[in-house]
Amino acid sequence: MHAATNISERKGSPSAAELNGNYSYAQMRRLVTEFAQTIADEKVRTMFEKCFFSSLDTAAETLSDGSIFMLTGDIPAMWLRDSSVQVTGYLPYCAVDADVKKLIKGLLKRQFFYIALDPYANAFNRDPNGRGHKDDLTDYDSPWVWERKFEIDSLCYPLWLAQQYTETTGDYSVYDEGFRTALARILDTFETEQFHTEKSQYYHSRPLYPQFPTLQNGGKGTPVGYTGLIWNGYRPSDDVCDYGYLVPSNMFATVVLGWLERHVAQTGTQQESGRIARINRRVKEGLEKFGTDEHPVFGKIYVYETDGLGHCNLMDDANVPSLLSLPYLGYCTKDDKIYQNTRRFILSKYNPYYFSGKAASGVGSPHTPDRYIWHIGIVMQLLTSCDREERKRCFETLVSTDADCLVMHEGFHCDDPKEFTRPWFCWANTLFALAVAEMKAEGEIQ
Repeated sequence: MHAATNISERKGSPSAAELNGNYSYAQMRRLVTEFAQTIADEKVRTMFEKCFFSSLDTAAETLSDGSIFMLTGDIPAMWLRDSSVQVTGYLPYCAVDADVKKLIKGLLKRQFFYIALDPYANAFNRDPNGRGHKDDLTDYDSPWVWERKFEIDSLCYPLWLAQQYTETTGDYSVYDEGFRTALARILDTFETEQFHTEKSQYYHSRPLYPQFPTLQNGGKGTPVGYTGLIWNGYRPSDDVCDYGYLVPSNMFATVVLGWLERHVAQTGTQQESGRIARINRRVKEGLEKFGTDEHPVFGKIYVYETDGLGHCNLMDDANVPSLLSLPYLGYCTKDDKIYQNTRRFILSKYNPYYFSGKAASGVGSPHTPDRYIWHIGIVMQLLTSCDREERKRCFETLVSTDADCLVMHEGFHCDDPKEFTRPWFCWANTLFALAVAEMKAEGEIQ
């Protein structure tokens, strides 16, 4: 657990200028500051600015080759997942600020470099210094790797970010040789893990830390049957999967693979088009057969995990991809019937990780203590809601549970927000800033 610490109070941190090299982001900074001045509430205005610039000023470092290393926050490593989300708020400014385009392209360059090194790793070091979880037992070791937990979303997020960048700018130059090398590793991995039992050599376990559950069966995971889905060792929370097919992550895979299917000519991936389509078709068939269950209260809902052997896990976790986040990721619309049934389940006592207390209600995670709600979960509830009153309640909760830090956290106790984890968590900060921008645009905040 962390004491309430403001980011600006950290000692010995490099300045924004030191991190960003010659990039000033002057145009974006000017426009964002002007936008912030239109926010009437002083606390919301301050929180927005601190959260919006959190990744840029505290976590992004321009390296000598022009690539970008992006800390997740208070852990000295770069997560493929977190780093992708951390820059999404900057995408709209690519059209007016060349430095922002360099930031996104530099980050993608670094991400594709890491994936080509090891598509099974989720987090990497800035340099090949061997830091991280070196006591883990795994089938491959690299000094670049901080942690080697296989998570489908770690491979999906850089593809998603590249797609978001291209949709925003019309610039396909990110689909270069580095991308194509990484894509080949991604497709190889996805194809292998669709036949995990028969083909995969991957294993991972953390025997020296029994308080953290790890993959069973010699690090291979609990038994699974063939489904067409891609096997997944760990959740986006970095917690072990109970059952090997994580449904929201497989749904995310169909989003990014579907986009590539439609853009093979522009991305120069015509030779891979057959593989992309085949992998995507198998995943979609697996989701159709194994991705839902009939709930006695809510009707047909999406399951969180399944094993293809008759077992499934009915829950949701605040970490994204989550079932709650599906419209945000582009898998379905907000009014999709099965999604709406699932959403009602997630935001109820039937979800074992939905907590209600004196200060707040929302989705948490087994990754944090009991009755801890995640700010990411509240933001996702807001962004996926069609109900203005619900969105307003979520926003008020976000603003009132910052523990006087003026930034977001990982999890906080539903009875006392001053009990929280991670004072410096850029992923959550970025999502809060996105929520403010969206609500301001919709006239939901002044």
